[in-house]
Parts: sequence; C-alpha cells; structure tokens
Amino acid sequence: MYSFDYYNPTHISFGEGKITELDKLVPVTAKVLVLFGGNSARSTGTLDEVKAALGERNIVEFGGIEANPTYETLMQAVAIVKEENIDFLLAVGGGSVIDGTKFVAAAAVFAGDPWDILLSWGAKVTTAMPFGTVLTLPATGSEMNSASVITRKEFQAKLSFMSNHVFPQFSILDPTKTLTLPERQVSNGVVDAFIHITEQYLTFPVNAPVQDRFAEGLLQTLVELGPLALSQPDNVEVRANLMWVATMALSGVIGKGVPHDWATHMIGHELTALYDIDHARTIAMLLPGMLDIRRESKQDKLLQYGARVWGITQGTNDERIDATIEKTREFFETMKIKTRLSDYQLTKTHIDEIMIQLERHGMTALGEHQEVDLAMSRQILERNL
Repeated sequence: MYSFDYYNPTHISFGEGKITELDKLVPVTAKVLVLFGGNSARSTGTLDEVKAALGERNIVEFGGIEANPTYETLMQAVAIVKEENIDFLLAVGGGSVIDGTKFVAAAAVFAGDPWDILLSWGAKVTTAMPFGTVLTLPATGSEMNSASVITRKEFQAKLSFMSNHVFPQFSILDPTKTLTLPERQVSNGVVDAFIHITEQYLTFPVNAPVQDRFAEGLLQTLVELGPLALSQPDNVEVRANLMWVATMALSGVIGKGVPHDWATHMIGHELTALYDIDHARTIAMLLPGMLDIRRESKQDKLLQYGARVWGITQGTNDERIDATIEKTREFFETMKIKTRLSDYQLTKTHIDEIMIQLERHGMTALGEHQEVDLAMSRQILERNL
C-alpha cells in the first residue's frame, strides 16, 4: 500500500427530515444563494422545505444549472454572488448542482480569470466561499469530496478540478428525496457509482486489502440493490443504502494508498461534451472495452474482481476475464443502460471527432500506467462500437 494523507472535513447529516438541520448548519447572519437545477427542486417541494428551514435568513435563488454544469451558466451565478454580496452558498440537487456550486465558490473569490481554475486542475485555487449541500440525486459523491467537473460549451471542453478549499462544509442526505427521481436518473446514479469504484479498484495489486474489500463490498451492494431500486421504486431502505454507497464510492476512503485509473472517465467526458450523452452512459459504454483491451496490465485485479464480486473462479484466465467483463456489461444492461456506441447513433466517423478532442485536451497518456495513448483510445472506442 502506498503512503497517503487523508483529509475530509465534510459534516454528513443523514436521514429522513434532516433538511431542518439547515437552521443549525448555516450561519444565522448568512446571506444565502440557493443554487439548483431544473424545476424538480421546486415541484417536489424540496426548495420550499429548504427555504422554511433557513428561516429569516436573506435568500437569493439561482436555478437552471444543467445536468452537465456549464461554465457559461455558472459565471452568471458568480456575477450574482458579487452583486448581491452573498456570503454562503447552498446547493440543492445532485452532483451537477454541487459540482457547479464548487466552481462558483472558487470563482467568486478568484483573483484571475476563473477559466484558469479548470486549466490548472484546481492548483491555482487558494480560497473559496463556504457552502453546503442538500443532496437529491446520489451518483457522483460530490457531496463529500473536493472534486468538480465543468463543461465550457464554447470550447466543447469538459474539464475537472480538485482543491481542499471546495469540500462542502456539510451535506444533508435524506433518502426520501430520491423517491421522486425518474428511472433514468436512478439507473445513471447506480452505474456512475459503480464505475467510480472500479476506477480506483481495477488497477493492479499493491497489498491494500482494506481498500480492496471495501471497494468489493460497495460493488456487491450496487449489484444487489441497483435492480431493486428499479423494481421497488418506493423502497426507502434500498434508496438509503444506495445513497450511502454513492457517497462512499468517491469520498476518498477507498482511493487512498492505491493506484487510480480514470481513463474511462476522461474519454467519457469527451463524449458528453461533444454529443450531450449522460455521463453515466458514456462511461458504461466505454468500460467493457477498456477492460478488454487492457486485460494484460489489469489481469490480477480483473481475476480478483471476477472471483469476489461475480463468483467467477472456473476456466482459464482469459475465460474468467471474458466472463467478468460480460457480467459487468450485463449488469449495466440490467440497469437499463445501453453499452455500445451504436446504441447512441455513434459510428466510426464520430470516433475520429472524439480523437481530435482527446488530443486537443492533452488526453494522450491516461490510466494507472499512462498506457492509454491515442492509438489505444481509438482501439477502446472501436471495441465498444
């Protein structure tokens, strides 16, 4: 196991009715900008609950943050923060709203061009505004980490940044708020969390059994409960456990002391930026081919994953890996997510466009061994046609 530092200051308030805790968690004198996505926060009554819990605090609303939050929209929020002298941000929504709020928190007090926050992967962030979150869509783990992914439409660029300055001060997780989610978002959330885990787990062994077993347990929980979330949409216990799995998948715990991959995500971001395909669906269509093409460098962990998560222990190594990859694809399909580029009307011509973007954004040496060059990226895309 590698040496590491672990820091996570986010206060989690988990359970039904926890929105009332906002009165204790947000400073009494705060002027609050409440950020949210579409109309669902309002139509489901969650926004009214949030405002009631905030009581007499001065509140300004900012809606319209996209499913893939855009730099253009978020800079409008930054302008409001400055015009209205906002001193606290509150994200109400899923990972996209929270990611966007992180960017606003950093950009509103950034001395230079806010685009440099993303171009520097967050290295230039030295401070940020305080903010909290009310999570309504579990998927990304953004409610308990310091990462954010933002799209700039002008450049068709989807870039990420990380900084210890953008950990949420608190996050409220009420599983009942997920009961009104459309099936598509539930499916996306399960698969997104699943691949977050594999990006930190399916690399190579470094004698880290705690992280491995934790990751395998989270994967097994998703395999068990994901389909139940679709077949039993009113089951609050299922939603509660899925909510906590998604948070744990990217809270930093399972990723400390072990190598990371993230090649699937980096290529997937280009598909979202170019064709506006849901993030979870881009990575679901990429992961099976990614594992297949890279089976040699990932062999030990693929065999372990197959045995411990899917119970695959018979056959040659190649046969076991084939079966493991197929089980993974079948699970995504069970969650009603298609896993081929052709399912999204993407062809070899589109692969040429994707390759141009990968090169333009410097995605030429991805993965835990930096082995995923442009040629291999093309192979992976073609394998998933």
